[in-house]
Amino acid sequence: MPHEPQPHALDAEAVRTWSSLAVAALGRAREDIDAINVYPVADADTGTNLYLTAESADRALGGAFGEVTEGTPRTSLAHAVRTYAHGALTGARGNSGTILAQLLRGVADVLADEPGGRPPARLLAQALTRAADSAYEAVAHPVEGTMLTVARAAARAGEAAESAAGTAADVARAAYDGARTALAETPGQLAVLGRAGVVDAGGCGVVAVLGALWQALSGREPAAEPARGRAVPVPQPPEPCANGQEGPAYEVVYLLEASDAAVGELRARLDGLGESLVVVGGDGLWNVHVHVDDPGAAVEAGVVAGRPYRIRITHFGDEQRRGRAERTQRAVVAVVPGEGLAALCGEAGATAVHARPGEVPEAAGLIAAIRRAHAREVVLLPGGAELRAVAAAAAEQARADGVRVAVVPTRSAVQVLAALAVHDPDGSFDEDVVAMTAAAGATRYGELAVAERQSFTSAGICQAGDVLGLIDGDVAVIGASLPETAEAVLERMLGSGGELVTLVLGPDVPDALAERLEAYVQHGHLAVDTVTYRGGRYSAPLLIGVE
Repeated sequence: MPHEPQPHALDAEAVRTWSSLAVAALGRAREDIDAINVYPVADADTGTNLYLTAESADRALGGAFGEVTEGTPRTSLAHAVRTYAHGALTGARGNSGTILAQLLRGVADVLADEPGGRPPARLLAQALTRAADSAYEAVAHPVEGTMLTVARAAARAGEAAESAAGTAADVARAAYDGARTALAETPGQLAVLGRAGVVDAGGCGVVAVLGALWQALSGREPAAEPARGRAVPVPQPPEPCANGQEGPAYEVVYLLEASDAAVGELRARLDGLGESLVVVGGDGLWNVHVHVDDPGAAVEAGVVAGRPYRIRITHFGDEQRRGRAERTQRAVVAVVPGEGLAALCGEAGATAVHARPGEVPEAAGLIAAIRRAHAREVVLLPGGAELRAVAAAAAEQARADGVRVAVVPTRSAVQVLAALAVHDPDGSFDEDVVAMTAAAGATRYGELAVAERQSFTSAGICQAGDVLGLIDGDVAVIGASLPETAEAVLERMLGSGGELVTLVLGPDVPDALAERLEAYVQHGHLAVDTVTYRGGRYSAPLLIGVE
């Protein structure tokens, strides 16, 4: 007889498990949810927004658990749920993500309080009810047939299960089942869904999150089901209004530091400017979401109320055009010096950004390259330690645009080439990033440059015209000629072993140097292979990589 899964306690570990399962569930359903997104705007991003919101919450929660060290108390349930809700609030994306953040805040409002003798099942049922109520309160004009309806049905089902003396796992299961039933009824409640023949996209996300909650508390895995709920045709954009418009042209989202009283006035002002108004949060920090034709006025209203920041303004026409263009699953954006290296990266399938020596590209240039790649997932290879901050800023902006981005800390063009060599676009994103990071980290890098003036270095005093041999960013050799200095650098780099030497020649370096260095490696290290590339215009005289 198979072992029956045992219910799990409603504690901090359960919240952590719930979070990771919710991210996984939304990740699996993301594309399907995007495909049925017709309300409030058919911009095919509800699944992505829900996923990114859950991912932000999960990162924050992981940080809370990372703070716990040996000898310190375990993370409490109250701290875990507050951190989880706060992470969703600060990272909420779009209408659906903002509402999800408020649902999690409602759960936290109850679970973070002193239980006062209330059993876990009662706490969870009350938390789900508070979540649904607070979400309705956050939306200026609630509409039935949306994720609000699904959340309220789930709460009612959870309350009924608790009244029947169920466990916390029973409450979660009832809420999950209630949400699924309510989701199937949404096409009959909202005309735009009925016309398109789809269920509500945001409601699909609520079902996924509640399924993860039930799995975290019961140990049972919900049966796989399509996000559409039933077989439906691909949706068409909603019919335009009488004035020929489909609604406001812009989505405006920002975080806001403001008092409760100021936010009350802000709601009234924004409600007169547009629609789909959702303001969530509390305790001085809010996430504001609204659709308007005048984005400047929406931001100005935030300035009057307090301090808005992380302001994102999206034009729906641009998003719909992007949605109609098919995105690739994953792309690589690489920053390299030299036109030849840029072409080499392009041949390997990467979108290359050319950086001249001594110049740091602006974040806007990297963001533009990420958008040109037009992919759901992007691996960013900065190619230099000095580009770390710029790459991080570009990645953060891309994430705000709905792209999943990972920055692999490559510090040289040869590390970029090593990472590209192991790139697997068909594998999982996390595994691909790990493999590329490992390949880059296992590649020592050297560079030869000519000193422009006398100066002090880690290898001694150099004179103008001396050839400097750098290893891992530090001057290790000072020589009189390029060939001898290159051989000295190679000998030092190969002293700790190696299997492959990569040589990247500058535009004025003759092929004879590559032949000499290849022979030098073969003579002293029989088991080491050598590959040579041309860096092209603007590249350094010589780059060396040892893997």
